[in-house]
Amino acid sequence: MIEELKKSYNHLFEDALINEIVQVGTFKEVPAGFKMMEIGAYIKAIPLLVSGVIKILREDTNGDELLLYYLEKGDTCSMTMTCCMGQTKSEIRAVVETDAKLIMIPVQKMEQWTATYTSWRNFVFESYHNRLNEMLYAIDSIAFDNMDQRLLNYLKEKARITQSKVIENTHQEIAYDLHSSRVVISRLLKKLENFGKIKLHRNYIQIIELE
Repeated sequence: MIEELKKSYNHLFEDALINEIVQVGTFKEVPAGFKMMEIGAYIKAIPLLVSGVIKILREDTNGDELLLYYLEKGDTCSMTMTCCMGQTKSEIRAVVETDAKLIMIPVQKMEQWTATYTSWRNFVFESYHNRLNEMLYAIDSIAFDNMDQRLLNYLKEKARITQSKVIENTHQEIAYDLHSSRVVISRLLKKLENFGKIKLHRNYIQIIELE
């Protein structure tokens, strides 16, 4: 665990903090599709992502989801931290997008490390800053971009985080993430295919050129 932790966080944390994380952290390997966190649940540990990708979703009153942002290697979820500090229920859903490795930190360590380690305090503030910017981007996208542009941005981001030109998501799954309908997404994907941007297959989408 310590080697993988150092690869992802050694540039952020001093040795003393790395050693404490190793002592109190719990190493977990989770498969794609696994639900890490559910809306309404209490959070008992803070995740440090060592590898893989986790998507963070919000749900409206009708039960429809909206993708807020992705967590990648070296990230943590600031909304998780907020719930931990306030001892409140989670307002997000976290689903593993690609097979992931995490180190789970006990909640009680958060305030202790914030007071003890400057690097941890900076990490927490930077996480809040990054996640806020990502949520503002999501809001701006909904408010100002049409669905054509939102879908294009979604496919680009999926290709980036998976480092693959093959998107293994159904039209319905994409519709869930973008808070749209399958019919609309299928129509727009067909439009992108006609423009030579993508190639639609039975169980996946092949990216040709999205620039």
